[in-house]
Amino acid sequence: MALSLVSLCLINSFLTALATVDDPMWGCGLLGTIPGISKEGLASASAQMFIDGIKNTSSFGKVNYWNWNFAPMKTESGDQYLTKDFIFVPNNWGVEPVSERSLRKAGKQGFQDLMGNDCPAEMANLLLGANEPDIVGSCMGSMMGKCTAPCQSDEPDCPVAHLSGPEQEANAKGHCDCSTSSQATGAGFWPVAGCHFWQPLPWMWQDAGCVTKVIDEWHQTAEVAVRAGYKYLSTPLVAVDIDYARKFIEKACGCAGPGRCACTDASCGCPVYVGFHFYAFDCQPEATGGYKDFQTKLQQVAGIMEDYPFVKGAIINEVGMLNCAAGTTAGCVPNSGKYPASSVPDRGCPSNPELPNGLATFMDKLFDLVTAARTTDGRPVVKLFAWFNENMAGGTYNLQLFDDDGSVNKVGEAYIRGCQRWAAEALGPHKASVIV
Repeated sequence: MALSLVSLCLINSFLTALATVDDPMWGCGLLGTIPGISKEGLASASAQMFIDGIKNTSSFGKVNYWNWNFAPMKTESGDQYLTKDFIFVPNNWGVEPVSERSLRKAGKQGFQDLMGNDCPAEMANLLLGANEPDIVGSCMGSMMGKCTAPCQSDEPDCPVAHLSGPEQEANAKGHCDCSTSSQATGAGFWPVAGCHFWQPLPWMWQDAGCVTKVIDEWHQTAEVAVRAGYKYLSTPLVAVDIDYARKFIEKACGCAGPGRCACTDASCGCPVYVGFHFYAFDCQPEATGGYKDFQTKLQQVAGIMEDYPFVKGAIINEVGMLNCAAGTTAGCVPNSGKYPASSVPDRGCPSNPELPNGLATFMDKLFDLVTAARTTDGRPVVKLFAWFNENMAGGTYNLQLFDDDGSVNKVGEAYIRGCQRWAAEALGPHKASVIV
């Protein structure tokens, strides 16, 4: 599972070179509670083994972590405790301007988390854009896949969705109260003041006034972020549409065409990373086109990098498998596919013809694609990869990298293998272009 000491030293030398030329590799990371890390930031032997297995894939020698918020927090799945070996990447979940109070200082080793504790991790100097504005998404929990819009003010029938509990039904329009006891999967679920449509973000590019408002507010966010020391910005974290991210770059950076942009860094609100999420469906990534879709997205990002060389690569910070039939990202009703998680003891993907080793096989194939993805001039396309380390959250299977006793499971072992292989392969043709 582990690479040789010599290989790891070579990887570290290469990643240091990347950082030197202002092109950091953020490496492998995850979201979700990590068992074996204490409130004080101390790690168990199993947790430390996992951390040591992937931290050297990063220019910073740290594991990236994020959570749709500005700092680690308390969740239904547990408290998010980190060690000094982590770098936390904050996210401005919606499209409204971020407040000065919300952002911790970038680059700071040690900061206060949202539980009031001192977190020993480092705060990244990268701010992520809005979460999944390109689809309407769903209300999470008891109405997952059934409630795909919030109730409007004049609707008398507005059932309240809950993050946990028995399955419920939305009203006849597919609407619900998603704010009292639940939350939406993405920003595209909610209305935005000043935009024409009720759920405007997925169709934002058809509404010039909405585009102006969203980009103006993004520029306000960028100003706050730069004052707080942030050096890099990502596009919105799109769920399905890479072209949405391309348009966002072109508008936010004032581009008149490929290679012709008014500004190309955070000082003017210009994102230098394409952020996107990727899920396959129903434990059938070949039959349902998951692998092909992932490869297409990587090629689309490579195209953006080639047209706009200031774009450094892809931030893929949510990766996993959805527990529903294919093609139902917004209306993903759990257990609706051929391989329902409810029928598997560990709620993960069972061994099947496509995945003989379950999710570990899926992981291996994903890293084949990640490792191979390069621009025509040899630059690696993927700069950050974060696994969705959650148990049946948001319509997924059990994607945890750890067993109940805190030990790293076979999916976690596959993750470590894939991460190390990705970092080692990055030593190829790109090496000459970064050592100056």
